Amino acid sequence: MNTKLYPLISFFLLLFTACEEKMTETVTYRINEPVVMDAAEFRNSVKVSRVPHELTGYGKISYYNGFLYMSEPGKGIHIINNQNPSDPQVVGYIELLGNADISVRDNILYADSYIDLVWFDVTDPSLPVFKGRLKNAFPDVLPVVENTAGIDYKMCQEYQSDNKIIVGWKEVERTEPVEDYWSNGGFWGWVRNGMFFSAEKFSDVASPSSGGGNSVNGSMSRFIIYQKYLYSVMHNQMQIFDLSGTEPVKATQDIYVGWNVETIFSYQEFMFMGTPTGMLIYSVEDPLKPVFQSSIQHVFGCDPVVVEDDIAYVTIHSGNNCGQTSDALIIIDVKDKKQPKQLVSYSMTHPKGLGIDNKVLFVCDDGLKIFDAADPQKIMARNLAHYKGMAGYDVIPFNKVLMMIAEDGIHQYDYSDLTQIQKLSFLPVKAE
Repeated sequence: MNTKLYPLISFFLLLFTACEEKMTETVTYRINEPVVMDAAEFRNSVKVSRVPHELTGYGKISYYNGFLYMSEPGKGIHIINNQNPSDPQVVGYIELLGNADISVRDNILYADSYIDLVWFDVTDPSLPVFKGRLKNAFPDVLPVVENTAGIDYKMCQEYQSDNKIIVGWKEVERTEPVEDYWSNGGFWGWVRNGMFFSAEKFSDVASPSSGGGNSVNGSMSRFIIYQKYLYSVMHNQMQIFDLSGTEPVKATQDIYVGWNVETIFSYQEFMFMGTPTGMLIYSVEDPLKPVFQSSIQHVFGCDPVVVEDDIAYVTIHSGNNCGQTSDALIIIDVKDKKQPKQLVSYSMTHPKGLGIDNKVLFVCDDGLKIFDAADPQKIMARNLAHYKGMAGYDVIPFNKVLMMIAEDGIHQYDYSDLTQIQKLSFLPVKAE
């Protein structure tokens, strides 16, 4: 072989090796980086006002002693005098960053504020008095993500501290090497530096009888009061707070209850919880030691649940972060809490919250649908009313008045005469 070719061959080998080393697979993606606030500034931001704020958003609802409390997610709580449902009046506002859920017991309103639990005296509902704050009651809670990008959890761990609170997200674009790629069941992402990044949207979402001094919550609630305890479900955990003293205290260690629990409903001495994959039942015969009874699985989808006379009603809906395309009303016999049995499933348009009162079922679906639920097998044939033109979110039926929160505002109906259901009022939500 011509020795003059050796340098040329060596050059091309070196060039090929160098190019091979530089050919690194990359991925371009969008991700949410945390936005933080000074903890002292965050905790000093609570404001109470008699001056009503315009309703510019809608969220969880709670009814107590003639007043309706509505969360405007992340911003605060609107207070509505509903003693006359035909003429509801907004009478006050609590500015409360990071609020999503609310519940009332014995004139004390409890609310989350991102990672904290706060409480107010609402003896005068039009002017609540801030009473206190339990710091880090919900240490794993993060703000809701409004886009389809994932979350940089490593940055969250680095940013969250005793001096900083994560209060929002900044969506950014990155191009980086890919060490591994992962895909399973419609969720996808990648692993970099030992950390998984999801490309999917991720976010943090009562009995018809008020039970003495407790509020009545909508079916989307993650708060419920049972006896002297406040139960909350956040992601995989249940927290229990003792409300019997002058201020709430955490009564137990957090209890693992299942993947991404979204809603909780109290019936008798049991808690019914909705998750993306099914309904969980826990006994609270010993309130501080919830005991798992059973679960019943359904197709993947978000699901609030309500129960009456040992019959559970569950809705699942599509087009959300639960990741599936099913829309249905599922009815379950829960007389035997250890062996619940699905009775029937009905296709729906896009159901969300629901309520049940004396076998009258209210479902937020294509507006509001009202059914005679005396026979679960004949519900669809016994549609009492269907009000269209609004996107319903949740309902509270109480004392023959149905309070419904929808995207456009609060709608109320008198159902004391099921043959002549009457619309009482409409309180609009104004788009920002």
